[in-house]
Amino acid sequence: MTVTAEQLKALVRRHIEGDNDGFYSVALQVAAHAAKSGQNRFAQDLRALVDSAAAPGLGQLARPTPLVQPRGELAGLVSASYPETSLGSMTLDHVVRAKLERILSEQRQRDRLAEYGLEPIHRILLLGPPGTGKSMSASALAHELRLPLFTIQLHVVISKYMGETAAKLRLVFDAVAATRAVYLFDEFDALGSQRTSGNDVGEARRILNSFLQFLEEAAPGSLVVAATNHPQLLDRALFRRFDQVVEYGLPNEEAAVAVLANRLDRLDTHALDWQRVRVATVGLSHADLVRSAESSAKLAVLAGRDSISTDDLESALRDRHQADD
Repeated sequence: MTVTAEQLKALVRRHIEGDNDGFYSVALQVAAHAAKSGQNRFAQDLRALVDSAAAPGLGQLARPTPLVQPRGELAGLVSASYPETSLGSMTLDHVVRAKLERILSEQRQRDRLAEYGLEPIHRILLLGPPGTGKSMSASALAHELRLPLFTIQLHVVISKYMGETAAKLRLVFDAVAATRAVYLFDEFDALGSQRTSGNDVGEARRILNSFLQFLEEAAPGSLVVAATNHPQLLDRALFRRFDQVVEYGLPNEEAAVAVLANRLDRLDTHALDWQRVRVATVGLSHADLVRSAESSAKLAVLAGRDSISTDDLESALRDRHQADD
């Protein structure tokens, strides 16, 4: 028998989780083992099957089947989605991109790490100003790993009664262990803040301690992602509990132009004065840039033009500056 018991279990597990990348990886390991055992024909046939299944044009195999939905009380605490955002479509600082790619690499090879008693990165803290791509990064991680994205509704989780909040957090982390997914705690400072008023200090500390305990015990197959616009509010004890801290900043001029060009790729931008545009992008976030591009694009389309005007784009960028003031 070429397939070992562990490989067979890994294949079934990857199939149940909808993890095609992981399924193909294990299948190729089986093929390699067969080749070493002299079963060359079987190894060749298996590799051919994997190659044909993973080939471009079979996009339906690369998308998760939306079967996983929160149920019962958990349904009121999280919202589920299957993002289409890919990491390659995002304009990111090279350091940020490298960290996200490492997370993906370790998750995709978690079985190999487990053979050496190691766990993949699975507790991630995203820090940075609003609109810099933190939530979108969580979506991209889910998409790249073919996993659902579960966004925790913190305003529902946090209760004025300590016992209720801890019980709700327990429900969420029970799901982390039971269902492989990306779990996003957005606006995480609402839960992890070190600043509370008067009599709330002790209760907030107990809630934070509960979260830290659950985080420490979190299953490595799922990703727990916390994102905040206000890292200065977080209790410092949180930082060392995460496997990876990723810091986002406002895009520089070169990155800003790339964001604009990417969003305007269906229209003619050859006549744009990019130097004027560059100056107008300073201080704007990724989200601001995308909205500016979309605003100028709509003006062009509704005016019957297929090209973007420098004046229109520059005006849209100025409007975003005023909106942020």
